[in-house]
Amino acid sequence: MADITIIRTDTDSKARYTATVATVEGEGELTLSKVSNSLVIADHTSVPDSMRGMGVAAALVERLIEDARKAAQRIVPLCPFVRGYAQRHREETSDVIQW
Repeated sequence: MADITIIRTDTDSKARYTATVATVEGEGELTLSKVSNSLVIADHTSVPDSMRGMGVAAALVERLIEDARKAAQRIVPLCPFVRGYAQRHREETSDVIQW
């Protein structure tokens, strides 16, 4: 797996994770909407072609899940990639995914 750096930036109603890989051009992103202190919606995940196959999108979702656990939040997986990840990892994400 590539050495992925993920940064989260927040506004009052939204958050955005960006992922970069040293020596690789571009950045991946995962965006979310904050519904309440205990509920967020994963809106969108995208990774440029230059990062495909490096595990960047999965790393973004894993960071989202880790942050949601720390904040005692539930995630509504509106984004197809996040939904697919959650379906493939149902047991280990059942505490944070809201279907």
